[in-house]
Amino acid sequence: MRNVVILCDGMADYKIDELGGKTPMMVADKKYMNELATHSIQGLATTLYSDLPTGSDIANLSVLGYNSRECYTGRSPIEALGLQIPLYDNDTIFRLNLVTISTDDVAFEEKTILDHSGGKISNEEAYQLLDAIKAEFSTDEIDFYRGVSYRHIMIWKNIDYGYTMSPPHDILTKKITEYLPKGKYSAKVLDMMKRSYDLLMNHPVNIKRMENGLELANCMWLWGEGTKPTFENFQTKYGKTGAVITAVPLIQGIARGIGLDVIEVEGVTGDYDTNYIGKGEAAALAIKNGAEFMFVHIEAPDECGHDGDLDLKIKSIEHIDAEIVSRVKKALDETNEHYRILIMPDHATPVELRTHTIDPIPFMIYDNKNLVDGVSKFDEDSALETKVFYDNAYDIMKDFVK
Repeated sequence: MRNVVILCDGMADYKIDELGGKTPMMVADKKYMNELATHSIQGLATTLYSDLPTGSDIANLSVLGYNSRECYTGRSPIEALGLQIPLYDNDTIFRLNLVTISTDDVAFEEKTILDHSGGKISNEEAYQLLDAIKAEFSTDEIDFYRGVSYRHIMIWKNIDYGYTMSPPHDILTKKITEYLPKGKYSAKVLDMMKRSYDLLMNHPVNIKRMENGLELANCMWLWGEGTKPTFENFQTKYGKTGAVITAVPLIQGIARGIGLDVIEVEGVTGDYDTNYIGKGEAAALAIKNGAEFMFVHIEAPDECGHDGDLDLKIKSIEHIDAEIVSRVKKALDETNEHYRILIMPDHATPVELRTHTIDPIPFMIYDNKNLVDGVSKFDEDSALETKVFYDNAYDIMKDFVK
């Protein structure tokens, strides 16, 4: 049996007055998802927990069938795996965001975080800024590695940091005072963050961005610290070989950590402007070539949620439906084999809040050999009405692949 997961990152949301009391999933024109829903099992599942970070790392591990309480060692090590950075047992790995903080004339600690993505900075600009950071702060124990756009990695050797730091996308529009690093080694980390503000504010990249009226990537924000992880192999755990399609190092890292291949697609960005058609065609080709298991991850709805952009979030859902779901379904039908499709977000990213929540999220499973009487659409309310509920989303995978 073939199994395909289409993971619509952050797609779930709250009901919005502007939409007449509906969610983006409810109003989006998603013909193919709704057609599948009429013959699918639909329900709600919990992917995030109050005692763990409310991030896409935990949520995507849950969807893939992994209990993070048993295997999670931090977000940044997973991203480092995705970037194929060598990791050692005594490393502490940090995620480094190039963020936008306010330029008002107050102490650094009193500034406000405005954008977690540094104004959606390009790779070319980001790499110039990271080179400046590396020249300023690298030592025999500390080094920096390029990622994608605003997402990068810092590794500090031979320390046990052990303190939770704040994801920048969780504190948008807030003063950073209460969210700065605290505890052992925090003075060093905070000093680097403060000094990076002066360094980056005067960098030619940001001077040019200021002249062009663009947001500045004017501070490095360190968070998501952790140590080298060990995951059970997916094939050993679930009896399937397979591959992942994604634009973001985090999901690439999960894939490599659990032994799934990573399929590269030209033009993917991890944002609204990603290459949806390319992802759909790559998934279809992998299915044609015999893939047993596919995990197709689309970051766009999540980024639109963080940006508070309602219109683009709706459009991103429509792109996923028309350009990915349609192609996956067609490719699977052409195999003339038994298959199942699981479609779900990893978590909600409400445009009103601009961050993740731990609300249960909708899922649906379509089985071409076991059609059921489903509902006419796929959304939060329809999933709730079925009264199907998984307390732990990581239990879905064993039911999905069997």
